[in-house]
Amino acid sequence: MPLSAPAPRKHLHTRNIICDGYEREDGLWDIEARMEDIKTYTFDNRYRGTIEPGEPLHEMYLRLTIDDDMVVQDIEAHIDNHPFATCPAIAPDYRKLVGARIGLGWRRAIRDRMGGVQGCTHLNELLQPLATVAIQTMMPTLLRRKEEAAKAAKAKGETVDKTDEKRPGIIDSCHSWSSEGPVVKDFLPKHYTGK
Repeated sequence: MPLSAPAPRKHLHTRNIICDGYEREDGLWDIEARMEDIKTYTFDNRYRGTIEPGEPLHEMYLRLTIDDDMVVQDIEAHIDNHPFATCPAIAPDYRKLVGARIGLGWRRAIRDRMGGVQGCTHLNELLQPLATVAIQTMMPTLLRRKEEAAKAAKAKGETVDKTDEKRPGIIDSCHSWSSEGPVVKDFLPKHYTGK
């Protein structure tokens, strides 16, 4: 167990989030998430009656369909289990995110288009891990395609386009990707700024 031994305690709540990334045959990408909140005890809900241990209080789904530039082409939200009768009505409104781009400004787009009473707190929370999963899903394939295209161009004696050799956005995005650190020095040496 990676954490230290806990103090004596009682388990009350579990939130499960599962995210999956898919490469579609039509060239787009589907990034999906499922979120489930469950309690370990029985309780009453005004709209649903008695909720038993292990029965989801929240059970929600999101599917982002994005292109290679990480622009949202489509989005589908669905709410299976919810604490209030009004919860599912907001799901279709998530189409307001079509046209938004995952990357710089993503959180702002969520806040501006789906914040407060315009959206659902839990679906909005799911949009953050979906962005990370999109990057983890797409980048290896996109980088491989780029390398293959460069090799093919070189084999034909063509000039390789180097217009996208700008500083990658991952640099300085976390401790390990510091421009002064060993990871950037090893993997992206031309962007290394350390001593």
